[in-house]
Amino acid sequence: MARARKHYLQHKETARAIVRARVEHLNQYYQVPIKKIFIKNHRSRWGSCSTLGNLNFNYRLALLPQALVDYVIAHELCHLKEFNHSPKFWNLVAQTVPEHKVLRKQLMQIPLR
Repeated sequence: MARARKHYLQHKETARAIVRARVEHLNQYYQVPIKKIFIKNHRSRWGSCSTLGNLNFNYRLALLPQALVDYVIAHELCHLKEFNHSPKFWNLVAQTVPEHKVLRKQLMQIPLR
């Protein structure tokens, strides 16, 4: 347990910097209001969001290629417009991440524990 906490603390601020930069970049397109961004040690999610406009991201994003990071961030930004996984939601994601289907499959192969 202490080892996992140490790993989290080692990468948390790097993840925060990466996530903030990519959120700023991608949100130039989506233009959704964002309240807070949190970096967490999730064991089953890469990202999540709330209807209040808060975004949560896994610190392990700091260890992924940028294409996968952008997919996760675009996914959560799009949820702030469409809080579901409807075709309309996926069309929004595809506007900035056209290869989202391939990236989603890659991401699902990476263990979070």
